[in-house]
Amino acid sequence: MSSETLYLPPDGWPRCRWCAAAAGDEAYLRYHDTEWGFPVGDDKRLFEKLCLEGFQSGLSWRTILNKREGFRAAFAGFDFEQVARFGPADVERLLQDAAIVRHRGKIEAAINNAQRCLELVAEQGSLARYIWRFEPQQQGGQEPEPQSLTESEASKALSKDLKKRGWKFVGPTTMYAFIQSMGLINDHAHGCVIREQTAKARAAFQRPR
Repeated sequence: MSSETLYLPPDGWPRCRWCAAAAGDEAYLRYHDTEWGFPVGDDKRLFEKLCLEGFQSGLSWRTILNKREGFRAAFAGFDFEQVARFGPADVERLLQDAAIVRHRGKIEAAINNAQRCLELVAEQGSLARYIWRFEPQQQGGQEPEPQSLTESEASKALSKDLKKRGWKFVGPTTMYAFIQSMGLINDHAHGCVIREQTAKARAAFQRPR
């Protein structure tokens, strides 16, 4: 086990090194063990993560995770049809909500992105069908070492296309974090106890077509 890529919590099972940033935080460890890297095909969950990755910009994921329930309450469970109808009064309301990150630009971006999401779904059929078009395809070459990148060709392509469609706070680094967390790649470290589980989940996952 490499101490550079793995973290050994009190339960004795090695995890990805980034879990050490919140040592002793059960919610953070549970997120790593049950969500991060597992493939997602649900439009609301995908939209939620796109929004939360945008809110994370300049902050830690631990901060966002601790406020996730507050975000869900504030943004109608990330039902993008409802969020798309938010107006100036909602922006002012959200700026007073201590349960979320009160950043006007990010709040307005989430509302804008909900409106753009409606357009995308009308065109593509679902957000999931669109997102999974950007899953990197293994061509027989050697995969990058897990967690060795901050962006990729897939994240650059997704970022470029979303920006072209009018989305905001969707830069290539932000989209790489999204691709990692939503299971479009298996970026759990070699030796992490969860890596095999996410590999099995990806193998069984029915890609939206």
